[in-house]
Amino acid sequence: MPSTRSNTTVADVFFDVPLPHPFSYRVPDGWGLVVGQRVVAPLGRANRTGVVAALHYRDDAAGLKALLRVVETVPVLDAEGLALARWIADQSLSSLGGTLAALLPPVVPIASEGELGMKRGGSIREGSRLRSLSSAGANPKAELLIGAGRETRLLEQIGDGPALVIVPDVEAAARWAQRLVRRGPVVRLDSGVDDSERAAAWAALRAGTAALAVGTRSALLAPLPPGATVALNDEHEAAHKPPGPLRLQSRDVVLERAAREPLRALLTSATPSVEMWWRADSGRATLSAAGPSAWPLTQIADTRGILRREPLTPTLARAVRETLGAGRRVFLLVSRLASALACDECGEILRCPECVIALAYARASRTLGCRVCGRVVPLPDTCPSCRGRRLSPFGWGAERVEHAVRRRFPDARVARYDPDATRGARAEAQRRAAAEAQVVIGTRGALRLFGPGALGLAGFVAPDQLLRLPDFRAGERLFGLVWAAAERVARGGSLVLQSQSPEHYVVDAAVRQDLAGFYRHELKFRGELGYPPFRRLGVVTVAAKGPADMQRLAADVAAALRADRELIVYPPASDRRNRLRRVVVKGRDDLSARLAAGLSDFRKPRPKSRGIIEVEVDPVEWPS
Repeated sequence: MPSTRSNTTVADVFFDVPLPHPFSYRVPDGWGLVVGQRVVAPLGRANRTGVVAALHYRDDAAGLKALLRVVETVPVLDAEGLALARWIADQSLSSLGGTLAALLPPVVPIASEGELGMKRGGSIREGSRLRSLSSAGANPKAELLIGAGRETRLLEQIGDGPALVIVPDVEAAARWAQRLVRRGPVVRLDSGVDDSERAAAWAALRAGTAALAVGTRSALLAPLPPGATVALNDEHEAAHKPPGPLRLQSRDVVLERAAREPLRALLTSATPSVEMWWRADSGRATLSAAGPSAWPLTQIADTRGILRREPLTPTLARAVRETLGAGRRVFLLVSRLASALACDECGEILRCPECVIALAYARASRTLGCRVCGRVVPLPDTCPSCRGRRLSPFGWGAERVEHAVRRRFPDARVARYDPDATRGARAEAQRRAAAEAQVVIGTRGALRLFGPGALGLAGFVAPDQLLRLPDFRAGERLFGLVWAAAERVARGGSLVLQSQSPEHYVVDAAVRQDLAGFYRHELKFRGELGYPPFRRLGVVTVAAKGPADMQRLAADVAAALRADRELIVYPPASDRRNRLRRVVVKGRDDLSARLAAGLSDFRKPRPKSRGIIEVEVDPVEWPS
């Protein structure tokens, strides 16, 4: 006797939960659902919003729960956008649902189901596709714009669109929206506008009624027509990969998207990331360089053995006095970070002999530890270079520098600004005071307060603190910071660096305005020691209820990963407060896939949780 059961349409839906698989639901009769649409469905005891990733027929779907309603009448992502989201999730070892939640516009109230006209037949319809993936090879290489006028050149290439400009933060989004509006209407996709405006902007791009858009990393999947431009401004900025989802650098997503879709990728930077410079230098991207920017008079003050009681050397104090006398503004950059040791007599930084990054200083245990290989050594009595006995994590904080400046220049308006350490009303009060001050003492985040040519003097009180960071990117960060400060100094102004390492290649290249020289040295260092871009890095972080459980779990993780002979797996190391264990892993281009395979057993459901495991691939901010 033939079966009376009929095929039922089933939707596989991904939600913002830390699970690798979708949930299947029965599609109500008469719905014309499309892959890429957002729907509301019951999950556990709540109704959740998810994205339809697949549609198929089943003849045993009677026991499945039904979808409740759709969020939009059209797909929020096309097939290529969904495929790119899968790639991002795979590369970052994140769930597809969590990745989509971080990259899609907010859900805003819509009309009722009846008004949406969903009852249009029960067949499965495919979402729209921009093109076949097979045409990706015809795309031009990504172009990296450096040098003077790079943003003006970017605007000229964008023209009147269609284009999407990705910027590091909300403030930059507002500035770029103002610049682009001169060329036509602009929509914004960042959190600086309300949810309804962001959702409307996404819809306008999808419908083709908006040609120019600005957003932060959450806009990386915004709809674009074939031939459009996707631009990444200040690609080197760490803000393009902040903590949390999405766990991938915006640069990598832009380059991957431009390789998949018929899009043109443009990137700008004053000091490109070493990874991007390597791409251009090896022919994987095109370098577009104009003439160098105007450079201030640069002075180096050697502070070996002298910068103990007074943060301002005679060189820097004189420059401050002359700048204030000329009616110009002063910015003195300080660092809150002093987690490694150096010799105050010769400037030597104590480094790991294997990994060649600064050893982290633990004051309580009087030990030095490597954040990569886990090596721990007792605090030495003397400098290994000059045998001097003055080893210290010494540095000048903003408060002490402010006190010294007020004492020397009592008539000047002085303000302290550290946007990374303050929030809310206090941060806004600091910002207002800094905007009106003649002398601003601040951390690297405070430099964003000033536009090009806004300063008469940029002074680095103790830049060696940044070189002492236990991070292989320490030199790159200091170089970028010095360069950014120099570009904010007006013609005829000054740049002063007080350093215990005046001969360091970072300082030398910054003084000589030598981009190529810096990257030549940096790439040699990274190539010899297997750091990005020559190898990829992963950091597996383990947490558990007790120290013993944590240690066992970390050892098990390291052992599982060592089974893959293509990976270099370092011993587990504790964080500064002994709350976590970290396992650093080096690999090649397929690192993400190998990490996923090595950790697959730990993802399986267990009757009792062993702890929490998090993975960060290609970390930008090295863990402390």
